[in-house]
Amino acid sequence: EVQLVESGGGLVQPGGSLRLSCAASGFTFSCYGMAWIRQAPGKGPEWVSGINCGGASTNYRDSVKGRFTITRDNAKNTLYLQMNSLKPEDTAVYYCAKSPTARSNAILGNYGSWGQGTQVTVSS
Repeated sequence: EVQLVESGGGLVQPGGSLRLSCAASGFTFSCYGMAWIRQAPGKGPEWVSGINCGGASTNYRDSVKGRFTITRDNAKNTLYLQMNSLKPEDTAVYYCAKSPTARSNAILGNYGSWGQGTQVTVSS
């Protein structure tokens, strides 16, 4: 059974930083692309960033480029999202999600396995 457990969320002031982690189990982590998806209050989910199975290929939605960095440690079965220069519009529940293939893309429907999410609130 696929299990994804996010952590690292919290309350941070605008301009601050947070590092999210996602511990994966129940599948061969190193064989699958992964992604971060977020859902803001009252809005639908949106894809934030993705990484391929080996970690060499990453992609980001335009609004987070240059501020967020996705990485993975396949030895630890863990996915990360380093978020810098946070803005109030980054406030959302952040989920990690497993791709069905070795790659990752921005199509939300491809991601059948999500974690329970971690809340990120950016506010002064």
